[in-house]
Amino acid sequence: MQFWIIQGLNSLALGGLLFLLASGFSLIFGLMRIANLTHGAFFMLGAYLGANAIRSIDGVNLWTAAVGTGLLVAAAGGLLERLVLRQLSTNPLGQVLVTLGMSFIIADACLMIWGGDPIPVPTPADLRKPLLLFGFAFPTYRVVVVGCAIVAAIALYGLLERTRIGAMIRAGVDDMDMARAIGIPVSALFTAVFCLGAGIAGAGGVLGGPIMSAYPGLDADMLPLALIVVILGGVGSLLGAFVGSFIIGFIYTFGIALLPDLAYVILFLPMIVVIAFRPQGLFGRIGA
Repeated sequence: MQFWIIQGLNSLALGGLLFLLASGFSLIFGLMRIANLTHGAFFMLGAYLGANAIRSIDGVNLWTAAVGTGLLVAAAGGLLERLVLRQLSTNPLGQVLVTLGMSFIIADACLMIWGGDPIPVPTPADLRKPLLLFGFAFPTYRVVVVGCAIVAAIALYGLLERTRIGAMIRAGVDDMDMARAIGIPVSALFTAVFCLGAGIAGAGGVLGGPIMSAYPGLDADMLPLALIVVILGGVGSLLGAFVGSFIIGFIYTFGIALLPDLAYVILFLPMIVVIAFRPQGLFGRIGA
């Protein structure tokens, strides 16, 4: 019983981290129609920057590192969108290739600066004691990660559904040409959404550090999962990203634990079924 409960909690924690990665990826994909292949590298860069800040700067804890790193990665994302992707606005394939190239550059830069050994990110001291509930011990930090994902989901929902900026973003996701026609500054939205997505991914990398550590190849491990989440949940759908993240978290965690030789086969099956019978995703709109 303990095995199933702990694996279930591990699944929820992975789902929470996937949501922090996939939510921004989905919004960028939905608004800009770009499969931003740099997104996994932003997650990895956040993990490295957060680990370095905690280890080398006095007074910096996990939470301040997550906020500061999120802002730094958001700024890097904004520069990438403004200085590079904007110049290729009429060449979608070129934009995708550029993001792929940037992911390689970031990965190699991390390898050059921090080396090839994993860098552990310490769990906050007040979250190291297990949480006891109904006679079972739960890793407290993983519960907190799930809570952070839920808070982020609520905050993003409030931004997208209850603010004027959110209404403009949703209009751009639903019909970009019409949004431009009625005067919505889609160009500025591109930069804002790109910064938001990159920042959340960077902060997510820091929060995932105590669970995964920072290591070369973290981007390649996380990006395919985020792609599956977006395809499963629906492009541009926050609800789809949330539900899809936890579905993939459960499938991946239990697949690795129970059927390691078939884990990736089981992981990609839901995506194949969705593409075959509901191409817009579980919560995506037809034509999105």
